[in-house]
Amino acid sequence: MSSTLRFLRAPMRGVVVPLAEVPDPVFAEGTMGPGIAIDPLGETLHAPCNGEIIHCARTAHAITLRDDGGHEWLLHIGLDTVDLDGDGLELLVATGERVSAGDPLCRFDADRLAQRVKALVTPVVLTNGPDTDLETLVAPGTIVEMGENLLQWQAAADRRDEAGRADSAPDAGASRDATIAAANGLHARPAARLRAIAREHAVELTLTRIGEKAGGSRDAASANVASLSALLNLGLVQGDRVTVSAHGAGAQAAIEAATTLLETPEPGADRPRETPPEAQASGLPLASRMPAAEPGRLNGLSASPGLAVGPLVRYEVALPSVADTASDPEQEKRALVAAIAEVDAELERSTQAAKARGQQAEADIFEAHRAWLDDPDLRAAAETEIAAGRSAGRGWYLALEREIQRLRGGANTLLAARADDLRDLQRQVMQPFAVEAAATLSGLDGAILIAQELTPSQFVEVADRVAGLCLAAGGLTSHVSILARARGLPCLVAMGDALMEAASDKACLDIGPDEPHGALELAPDDRRLTRIDEERTRRHRQAVAEHAQAQNPAVTRDGHHLHVGANIASSAEARAAAQAGADGVGLMRSEFLFLERQSAPSLDEQQAEYRAAVEAMGGKPVIVRLLDIGGDKQLPYLSLPASPNPALGERGVRLWQTHPALFETQLDALLEAGRELPLGEDGLSTLRLMVPMVADVCELRWVRERLEARAGALGIERLPALGVMIEVPTAAVCADSLAREADFLSIGTNDLTQYALAMDREVASLALRSDVLHPGVLRLIAACLQGAAGHCPVAVCGAAAGDPLAGALFAAMGVDELSVESGRIAAVKAGLRRLDAGALAAQLPSLLALADGAAVRQALKTMLEPERGHEPGVADSSAEGIEQAVELDIERGVEQDIERGVEQDIEKGIDKDIGKGADTLGRTTSGPSNTTTRS
Repeated sequence: MSSTLRFLRAPMRGVVVPLAEVPDPVFAEGTMGPGIAIDPLGETLHAPCNGEIIHCARTAHAITLRDDGGHEWLLHIGLDTVDLDGDGLELLVATGERVSAGDPLCRFDADRLAQRVKALVTPVVLTNGPDTDLETLVAPGTIVEMGENLLQWQAAADRRDEAGRADSAPDAGASRDATIAAANGLHARPAARLRAIAREHAVELTLTRIGEKAGGSRDAASANVASLSALLNLGLVQGDRVTVSAHGAGAQAAIEAATTLLETPEPGADRPRETPPEAQASGLPLASRMPAAEPGRLNGLSASPGLAVGPLVRYEVALPSVADTASDPEQEKRALVAAIAEVDAELERSTQAAKARGQQAEADIFEAHRAWLDDPDLRAAAETEIAAGRSAGRGWYLALEREIQRLRGGANTLLAARADDLRDLQRQVMQPFAVEAAATLSGLDGAILIAQELTPSQFVEVADRVAGLCLAAGGLTSHVSILARARGLPCLVAMGDALMEAASDKACLDIGPDEPHGALELAPDDRRLTRIDEERTRRHRQAVAEHAQAQNPAVTRDGHHLHVGANIASSAEARAAAQAGADGVGLMRSEFLFLERQSAPSLDEQQAEYRAAVEAMGGKPVIVRLLDIGGDKQLPYLSLPASPNPALGERGVRLWQTHPALFETQLDALLEAGRELPLGEDGLSTLRLMVPMVADVCELRWVRERLEARAGALGIERLPALGVMIEVPTAAVCADSLAREADFLSIGTNDLTQYALAMDREVASLALRSDVLHPGVLRLIAACLQGAAGHCPVAVCGAAAGDPLAGALFAAMGVDELSVESGRIAAVKAGLRRLDAGALAAQLPSLLALADGAAVRQALKTMLEPERGHEPGVADSSAEGIEQAVELDIERGVEQDIERGVEQDIEKGIDKDIGKGADTLGRTTSGPSNTTTRS
């Protein structure tokens, strides 16, 4: 069959993202088909080629275009944008319309979308060519201009006769009727999953509409799931009935999987989602106009935010000096091959080292450099120079210099940025042929480095020594900008030639986190320097002091001892929690072992994971929450009935009776994992079980009976401790009866708040009002603590436990443990040590008498802020109070620990942990905790 080379152009300006890195498994795993993605830097989607519009999503978030060769391209604006029902999107074309490359297809409000969806990254996917080998023409992480060639492939002869065919249902095999459960109907994601099911089971799978459409007309249209456009053109919405037909050896299994998919509501359907931190930072702000320079200040584009103070040090490293000519061309060619191989081997080592450090962006750049080294055209050009009498070093220099100048001389800023990479390789390969030793830089430690440009390898050499980086050239597309962001190193680029004339013994580099520009202050006055130094010192000393004391107990100023546990999802996170100072695991979310896979984990898999988590904690208790599925957490292999309100339907322990095999396999795995483990210090088993969504004591008794029966069948005599999550209001008010039979209680504040206030915790518009500090919720927590008093310990976990205000109040109310994300452990323990729990407890009646959560928060802030100039108060969280408390901690022995080397180890994780801690305050994952001895 004949073939031809075809190209696809970029549909918008944006950052190129490999499909595998799109934060959605349907795209990342290639379920939809091969392709690429763009993180947009504009607000209009354009046609990437000539063709016909064959489908426009009702919600305007997705368009399918069939090119003139019959290839069908899905352009999907953002992730989860189907949930917006078209809000913020404006279609500019209609189905059946012919378009030319570059024609506008859809406009979208990027700011509005970014606040409400998972990410703006836009996949471009070939839906009817799963085996087509697409070649990306632009390196990942760089900015591509709209209309620039993005992909190329060898296309077989015209396939228009094959594409888009809606095949009728096969005349043999299996079939079953199903009802579309997804609130947004059959859109791209479930359609792609249907295609995956057909491929997995090697069947021909067809959907046929049955019944009456909303408009009253009958419709018997059908579509083979192999054609995504035909499938989407069925226009199936929630409630539509279809016949699912399969033909092939795996027909029955395929029918089971397909109908389960169609009849399972999508997690969080119709719910605008909070934008995660990683999505909020996905787009880089661009400068439309540089602010006017002020005396003593130089402006630049913000490549990486931060605050740094230090002397300016100029980085000027010339290319190695090499011989110009050589007498033996063949010897020079062999020498060049050897030099290139040496650099390649070093790049490979650097790649592996970067991956080991978790710096994937850095590893990707080194891999790109290895690809440059392997460019046959560059090598051929160098060999031509050598054949003309040049030395190996000079031949390599000339070959790359021509390419560098060509890239820099063009109008394409993306290609100009790649010239820096070639300069780096030019220097590295020339280095073995140097006739003079290269000069070494001094005075870098703590300095702000200024340079005309910097190559990636030069950056890596200095990144751990300098406080900040300023480049006269460069741009947001350069690899150095990417590396600076990955390292968290403050960096300005495109500052102009005036930078190279700058000099200062103490300059200030100030780049705001959300600003497109930043400034280098050449002569900050003493007052400015004092403020900067105070802020940097305060943050550093506080973090060092907190981390140095993280392994020590948390005892309030009035002598109340609380445990601070960790919320985890895996044994790997348990190891991190132990290093962070956790007193145990207050919540292991076992459902994470069951998610993102096509079948349930085996007994052996589960047993190994639970046992590894216990061993990681070194004898401290580990509480595993039994499978909490339902509501907004669905399993693709578990068919749950559709529910008008999933949060109030079958979830948690309520599913046990309808899916006993799933739960009892987990129970067996937990019992085996806990077999013969030593008891904890409190006399309870080290591995403990916790039951979610319990409404009354009868459910707890039923679970204990199942636990005893399974233990008897396995020959296990000593039962693990069994606790209950307090998430349902009835459980809180009936805590007395539960506490008499449970070994511990743990308050899941997120669900308890949701059910108490009748506010769905995933509805963004209710987020500010859905507050755990609402007096009504606090009264439920107080009732739980009162009912459990004298019977068993009570814990609180999740976002509320890590909230400085809520955590302090819970401690004053009498909880025994706060369980938080690992990154918050040091800070939470430090806050508890500054707290006078008894003094705050005395204010509880007045707090419960307030009108709403906002009033309680404001009152708590007032109570917990000391008067300026006095000793730290009830729970001093002001800047001055924290600094005083840190100084007190240091005087009690922290400095001695630092002198023994603690500081060096701590500093490596401070920034990361602080960032995690800040993220924790915004999360809404439910869960429990507890480790204290049962009374």
